Amino acid sequence: MSKILYIKANARPNGTSRTYKISEGFIHKYKELHPQDEIITLDLYNEGINFLPQGELSDLHMPAPGEGRNHPILKYAFQFVEADKYVIAEPLWNLSIPAILKAYIDYICVTGITFKYTAEGPVGLCKGKKAINITSRGGAYSSEPMSGFEMGDRYLRTILGFLGITDFTTVAAEGLDVVGSDVDDIVEKATKEAEEKAKSF
Repeated sequence: MSKILYIKANARPNGTSRTYKISEGFIHKYKELHPQDEIITLDLYNEGINFLPQGELSDLHMPAPGEGRNHPILKYAFQFVEADKYVIAEPLWNLSIPAILKAYIDYICVTGITFKYTAEGPVGLCKGKKAINITSRGGAYSSEPMSGFEMGDRYLRTILGFLGITDFTTVAAEGLDVVGSDVDDIVEKATKEAEEKAKSF
């Protein structure tokens, strides 16, 4: 049995979010195919994730055995490292990820929990896990001339790779805000792609 952490980062609720329509399609198909797996949904807005508090950075390291799992920040790093698979759902905002998702990443990148320093440099402690990023974009950023501006999916791929997660897949619905786009068709195609990815996730 696998443990899936479904991380949601969108200010829009399920009923109005194009991103969530796609990610919920993925989750529904995954549940259908893997009924024995545990899916933990983490809506960052419902969690009230905030920026790291001033003056407490020294606390963000591997605690002594038996300590830290109830810490308001460290608990997220423990939850993250204990998962086997990750589903991240977020829109492209201002060429990158929503700030709340970056704040969450600051919560989970903890020395001794999700990565460690060695004589050869940092080493990720989340190896052997896999992730899928489901994102929506107003423009078309997967090809030139706009691909160089896309820093959301690229950042997530890089930071999760830093933590040891190199099995990383992306499903992107693009051109949603381009005048004349058939938004429903774009979202439907992306949802079908996501459902197909769920079969091998």
